[in-house]
Amino acid sequence: MSILQKLQSLRDELREHNHNYYVLDNPTISDYDFDIKLKELQSLEVLHPEFYDANSPTLRVGGEITKNFNTVVHEHRMYSLDNSYSKEDLLDWEKRIEKIIDEKVEFVCELKYDGASISLTYENGNLLRAVTRGDGTQGDEVTANIKTIKSVPLQLKGDFPQKFDIRGEIVLPFDGFNKMNEVRLEAGEEPYRNPRNTASGSLKLQDSAEVAKRPLECLLYNIKGNNLGFSSQYQSLVNARRMGFKVPDASKLAKSVDEVLEFVNYWDVHRHELPYETDGVVVKVNDLQQQEELGYTAKAPRWAMAYKFKAEQVSTRLNEITYQVGRTGAITPVANLEPVELAGTTVKRASLHNADQIEKLDIREGDEVYVEKGGEIIPKIIKVNFSKRPLNSQPTTYINHCPECDTELVRQEGDAKHYCPNYNGCNPQIIGRIQHFISRKAMDIEGLGGETVALLVNKGLISNYSNLYTLTKEDVLPLERMAEKSAENLVNGVEDSKQIPFERVLFAIGIRYVGETVAKKLAKHYKSIDAITQASIEDLVAVDEIGGRIADSVVEFFSSEENRSIIDQLKAFGLQLELSAEALAGQTDKLKGLSIVVSGVFETVSRTELKKLIEDNGGKVSSSISSKTNYLVAGDKMGPSKRAKAETLGVAIISEKDFLSKLN
Repeated sequence: MSILQKLQSLRDELREHNHNYYVLDNPTISDYDFDIKLKELQSLEVLHPEFYDANSPTLRVGGEITKNFNTVVHEHRMYSLDNSYSKEDLLDWEKRIEKIIDEKVEFVCELKYDGASISLTYENGNLLRAVTRGDGTQGDEVTANIKTIKSVPLQLKGDFPQKFDIRGEIVLPFDGFNKMNEVRLEAGEEPYRNPRNTASGSLKLQDSAEVAKRPLECLLYNIKGNNLGFSSQYQSLVNARRMGFKVPDASKLAKSVDEVLEFVNYWDVHRHELPYETDGVVVKVNDLQQQEELGYTAKAPRWAMAYKFKAEQVSTRLNEITYQVGRTGAITPVANLEPVELAGTTVKRASLHNADQIEKLDIREGDEVYVEKGGEIIPKIIKVNFSKRPLNSQPTTYINHCPECDTELVRQEGDAKHYCPNYNGCNPQIIGRIQHFISRKAMDIEGLGGETVALLVNKGLISNYSNLYTLTKEDVLPLERMAEKSAENLVNGVEDSKQIPFERVLFAIGIRYVGETVAKKLAKHYKSIDAITQASIEDLVAVDEIGGRIADSVVEFFSSEENRSIIDQLKAFGLQLELSAEALAGQTDKLKGLSIVVSGVFETVSRTELKKLIEDNGGKVSSSISSKTNYLVAGDKMGPSKRAKAETLGVAIISEKDFLSKLN
């Protein structure tokens, strides 16, 4: 046997033992024998570096140092999930699905593990990269650290797609977490707070050898890619197991919401027997074709829903109510609590939302209150324990002046929040707007963080986000904890941000109610900031998904002389305030004013490409047929009731070929 054959034989054998032990939980070799074979492989690889294998089992021990984690854009966006807390929520979701899908819908139920989300990319059966969720659009590459996790296959088994992403959670089992804490306590160190945060923190350790010491596991649940070779979510889980991934066995195919609830009720009781943290059940439409037809909202897939188990509750004392000012001037009352342990973290504060909520709960300083984590993430006060209320208790009087600048607060009719109207003179608003401007989804200015923004404002160096573009290295060097290299990075980061595309600049300037999706819609429709500045309320509400509230806010923003002056300064500094030639390429008004529904399976282009073609040519993609629908583009396997409804309403039904011909 040649050296290369010997190396390959050992690698294949060790991969199989790894899979049996860490994925199947069925070891077929002793730890001692495994270690002997691993050392033999390591020795051969040292002697023969010409046969290096990036996915060798020896690399699982770590040792690679990563000082900076590269930011990588996800090829397939990682969405959040909408949450439900009752049978009624699930039934409402099912009704929304039935409005779009006119065939029988089956569901897959999977346990929702509480860990750190990860996306693994495989090409030709080998692990190519591992990227954290980040903001869903882009994340940090942590491949070296992920390779140390034994349940992540570095090379796949059997048949697999040529290239795909698989999503999952990096979790820390309770046993391993407890053992880690025992070691820390013996060493006189603070114990880790909870498995989830410890797992998440492990992914960003600079030394992969340190990650290798932690008993992390990777549980997979969703495959994304083209030509995958299966047609349902349940089938994808079966295929993933065959490829060598650790896919939890608890998943179930359900034919109705009642069967979904049986699964939920069972695991709400039995989840405490599991070796990992769980906080609910994820319910997905099983058929991938139906998933594609349902599509996505701006933040979440319409075909999936997270059912959250009832949150843990604790009782504690409310010491004081304080008030925070947001970047829009909105006032948020905050309950400052006697610190209490809740779902693995220490809770000291909880939002009270607004004056109506305080009045509804009749909540007062000194009260004993019940706190839970809404969706087990954000603490909130559920109710007051009136039996423990102090005799001298006084009702809460909501403030009427800004806690920061003392301006009298305003509250519009129908709005739950109070606002400070001192837009240009209230420091938290100024700081908040600039922090929003530099944030990752907006201008993403490298080298500039929220704390530095606050320092710049408080030192009088900037008073709005356009001032960032006048900063020099000499301006920022005197700031606290600012070294020469940091100052250079900040100034360079500001300069680089001038290349950020128009739709993100529009989101960054912070018009109330204009989030990422609305900014994209406005940018695509108007193509420049000047055109948006001139738009009337009537013009704006005619744009797809722009309602009266957004239109009012846009017009109000640009009616401010101060805001227009800042925009003029941004123009002078060279920011992208109109769509680039590249973004405009391929866009026409051929379908302007037309509402089009897409249904079925297509041959020439994918459903996603078809929807993009409609939007790029000025049309609106609608999910359901109504009297306002102009065309139904019908593919193969389109549901009969959709066709019948289109015919009843007199909606023109055209084929994929006819539609593409229409666009030439």
